[in-house]
Amino acid sequence: MISFSSFSLREELTQAISDLGFETPTPIQQKVIPTLLTDPIDIIGLAQTGTGKTAAFGLPLLHHVDVAEKHVQCLVLSPTRELCMQIQTEMSKYGAQMRGLRITAVYGGMPIGAQIRELKAHPQVVVATPGRLIDLLERKAISLDEVEYVVLDEADEMLNMGFREDIDLILKNTPSREHTWLFSATMSNEVRGIAKRFMKDWKEFSVATANTTNENIDHQYYVANHHNRYEALRRLLDFTPGIYGIIFTRTRQDAQDVSEKLMKMGYQVSALHGDMDQKMRSKVMDRFKSKQLQCIVATDVAARGIDVNDITHVINYELPDDPEVYTHRSGRTARAGKSGICMSIVSPKQISNIRQIERLVKQKFHKSDIPDGAEVVRKRLFHYLEQIASAEPQADFAKLYHESIHEQFADVDKDELIRKLIWLQLKDTIDAYHNTNDLNAGYETKERGARGNRSVRLFINLGEKDGLTTGKLLQFITESTDIDSGLIERITVRELSSFFNVPGMAAEAVMDQLSSRKFHGRRVRLEEAEQSGGRGRSGGGKKDFRGGGGGGHRSKSQSPRFSGDVRTFGSREGGYKGKKR
Repeated sequence: MISFSSFSLREELTQAISDLGFETPTPIQQKVIPTLLTDPIDIIGLAQTGTGKTAAFGLPLLHHVDVAEKHVQCLVLSPTRELCMQIQTEMSKYGAQMRGLRITAVYGGMPIGAQIRELKAHPQVVVATPGRLIDLLERKAISLDEVEYVVLDEADEMLNMGFREDIDLILKNTPSREHTWLFSATMSNEVRGIAKRFMKDWKEFSVATANTTNENIDHQYYVANHHNRYEALRRLLDFTPGIYGIIFTRTRQDAQDVSEKLMKMGYQVSALHGDMDQKMRSKVMDRFKSKQLQCIVATDVAARGIDVNDITHVINYELPDDPEVYTHRSGRTARAGKSGICMSIVSPKQISNIRQIERLVKQKFHKSDIPDGAEVVRKRLFHYLEQIASAEPQADFAKLYHESIHEQFADVDKDELIRKLIWLQLKDTIDAYHNTNDLNAGYETKERGARGNRSVRLFINLGEKDGLTTGKLLQFITESTDIDSGLIERITVRELSSFFNVPGMAAEAVMDQLSSRKFHGRRVRLEEAEQSGGRGRSGGGKKDFRGGGGGGHRSKSQSPRFSGDVRTFGSREGGYKGKKR
């Protein structure tokens, strides 16, 4: 078995690795480190998050550093502030016994003056985000003229964040660069383009497939129609009182919207995304690591650099477009030999995506039912009973209040007292989940059931002037919603607007899903059209739909009601009722 002691690392690094308790290198480390120590050529390392990439490039970098030279010799580019800090911390541990070694991290969101002062101390290694590094270059606060080694860490994410031009500019400003080491989770065309422009005859090392599977992760998926996605998320959270995890969304706006909804209803969560300034992101992470928050709602990019070993759950509010990103997300749980659960909320159409991910991670996913109200109440009841059973009141508390408590409840039967206490704890949960709908796809909810199977005519603000045809409208609807094409009838496309019929039970879901879309850059608007007394034609009029115009159809206001519960993940709960628009 290969060990770190078998590598030809300089003595100080070997000792530091031993002190840290590292013995067996990870697969990416086994492949990359020997090559970079003896023949530091240009390389591309393909490996997932959490596979030990920092040591894979960090140890060889420090091995080649000349601590006697007081200029920047090694540059590491990273997409986020959090990852920059993590890389600096890890590399500082590796080089703890290298006298004269200086490693500086520069990134946005922090005073640039303090970072300029650190650069004046002549670090040999600089870890940077592209934007802050360019700012420092423009201020002539740093010189890259003598940089020999450049590492692009999480290259795919830097390109996804729009740093391509920044990377090009930085690499053009490293005239003495002899070696470029690129690390990425995926080999996209953009990543390969960087390699072709700035790297010599490189060698690829790939361990992505070997590291995508963690047998300690239980992969679960729940099938819900799109318009029930948020309610399904809430129910899963309520069904998991001890959760400590990350909820992943596709976009920054989704992360903000979902977190705000949850916070308003009493959940201990916060958003984490790129639109937040660094001070706020740091505050959120501090609260999360200290477990003041039990969940963060994050985008994939913002979650990079999160190094927490105790995460119990990862929830995919929506599946990522790239199946390989799923492995990044799920890998946030079940770290350090622990077990974890990865839940995914999917629409019926996305089950094929689940099968694709199953093939990638080489594990079978478990289809689970979204719990009903009785199951949620029962789960929270037993969680509360466990809390009571394991509680250890302080001795002083018993001495001070025993007599008062005994006097107050002397005439109350023990069983009655227990029922009262539990009722106080769970009454809002019980009220909230009384007669709740079944959220599993394929079941008719009460709101939709009220319409029965009556066909509903819908208006959409797209027409021939938008390049729409009957076939294109049918394709747009089926690709954007959960509805089957066979359920869409009586499509009429006019110059400025169109109409179509769907079963009443599906109307609200279609409106919810299509209203969040755009068609050729135009935001889609849908309303329920209602024929007025026999004066209209079923096909609609030639005029644009405005209020009551357009062939005897008129807008029907939509104000369905729902009820929900205010609660935290712990013991405090309350009640809430509001409107959904």
